[in-house]
Amino acid sequence: MTAPLPLSVVIIAKNEAHNLPRCLASVQGWVAEIVVALNTTTDGSEAVAEKFGATVHHLAWQGYRDTKNAALALAAHLWVLSLDADEAVSPELQHALADFFASPDHDRFAGARFPRKVWFINRWITHGDWYPDLSLRLLHRDHARWGGDEFVHEKVETDDPVATLAGDLLHYPYPTLAAHHVKVLEYARLFAEKQVAEHRPWSTGAAMFRPAWRFFRCYFLRRGFLDGFPGFVAATATAYYTFLRYACYYERLHRADR
Repeated sequence: MTAPLPLSVVIIAKNEAHNLPRCLASVQGWVAEIVVALNTTTDGSEAVAEKFGATVHHLAWQGYRDTKNAALALAAHLWVLSLDADEAVSPELQHALADFFASPDHDRFAGARFPRKVWFINRWITHGDWYPDLSLRLLHRDHARWGGDEFVHEKVETDDPVATLAGDLLHYPYPTLAAHHVKVLEYARLFAEKQVAEHRPWSTGAAMFRPAWRFFRCYFLRRGFLDGFPGFVAATATAYYTFLRYACYYERLHRADR
């Protein structure tokens, strides 16, 4: 039997019992440790995680960035693969990670990034703005941390070299179009709060023209049309999300005025 890779998989989750089995099954048996950090969970997530041999912790929510950093501290290993509950490691990415750790000079890197591929409606999206979406998710805790703003779009930050691996991280974020709408509305709200907190100026031009530009870039320049009708929906959804961010910001500004 091949020895497990010397890394901890760390997952933060809230009421993700429906997603965790797929995520945990994709890493079970070939990593040294799985850590699941739960936030005010009321479903069966803890039982699901324990069934797959994960160590379960309960963390207070501190925002995406700070909660993920708190979860990193729970890992027993310096190398951490950070996953969301609606993600899964493909066999190709598993092999790429094994090759990375087999390389004698892997310690010169602070982490590794790889493509993330979204399942949307009835197919994988492999063009447009949604792919390859290179994501830095393998990190060495001494050389990289979660950074970005406290609202949304947290990202791993490091000043050291980062490797790029083949193999996709599989992402299942939108089981339905309604679920997509709920998620982007929340992201738009967080964007508005961030704009207000940073005292960013309002731009009517950006609100009017950026959605159209995002559709054109996604569907035509980045060949989203090759993904069939789901590719058209993805490009339209990208434009709508861009519009919704500015609409929420406008509403937030005027609500503050009142």
